[in-house]
Amino acid sequence: MITPIAVVGPTATGKSDLAVALAERFGGEVVNADAMQLYRGMDIGTAKMPVSERRGVPHHLFDVLSVTETASVAAYQRETRAVIEDLLASGRPPILVGGSGLYVQAVLDDLKFPGTDDAVRLRFEAELAAAGSEALHRRLQELDPAAAIAILPSNGRRIVRALEVIELTGQPFSANLPKPGPARYGTVQIGVDREVSELDARVDLRVDQMFAGGLEAEVRALVRIGLRDGKTASRALGYQQVLSAMDGACTIDFAAEETKRATRRFVRRQRSWFRRDQRITWLDGARPDLLEAAGNLVPWSS
Repeated sequence: MITPIAVVGPTATGKSDLAVALAERFGGEVVNADAMQLYRGMDIGTAKMPVSERRGVPHHLFDVLSVTETASVAAYQRETRAVIEDLLASGRPPILVGGSGLYVQAVLDDLKFPGTDDAVRLRFEAELAAAGSEALHRRLQELDPAAAIAILPSNGRRIVRALEVIELTGQPFSANLPKPGPARYGTVQIGVDREVSELDARVDLRVDQMFAGGLEAEVRALVRIGLRDGKTASRALGYQQVLSAMDGACTIDFAAEETKRATRRFVRRQRSWFRRDQRITWLDGARPDLLEAAGNLVPWSS
């Protein structure tokens, strides 16, 4: 019986290429697990694979949100599971690919979403506006180090949500994450990583290519359709740095260097998140036989 395949790990390791190759090999379709690739028009800065390079493989849950919409893990969980179940029913293996650890876990594990309290949330949002996201992130780090690993210091919306859950439940936000058991649908989880210095160099090169390839123009076009109003999209790596340059807070060259630094930090957070999950089998993204090695991990492939 076919099962999904999840290709996970840090940014810039080669996950997207491997996912397409696995989909070609097994007659599958790619399903997005990158929170920022949900957004239409955010192509250059998220390293979204162009349609022309997808080799005819269908891709799902890319370009489904406008930049003014707020990404929701709960909505993503619901929509992605529906896509996966449709593909499985039709005999086509879903290839889930991305580096957003919480989104992957929401699909593959029994992740629950605690309730909300408007008064508590508004209080934390007021603190966010007054003190900034990094100050709230330091508080989150004291209360729940595991959640702080998963949430970027710049992601004020998710920091507020985590602090809200902690206050409402009296438990760490991470306590609401399930203890890993067998992955839903019997999913085969493949992690792709690279040696640290090599990956840092790949991140720097990718950012250089983004800025040379028109990231600033992409951000300006998105601003015209509401990027600044988007609580999630406007905080994406690269986009927030270009917005700062557009506001005169720094030069575009400084924005590029800051994007590199922030992305390298993010890579380390991704690695910490995924490495905790013992169900993932790790492969070196630099190995020449990567596709063959990944294919050999799929029990129904023979």
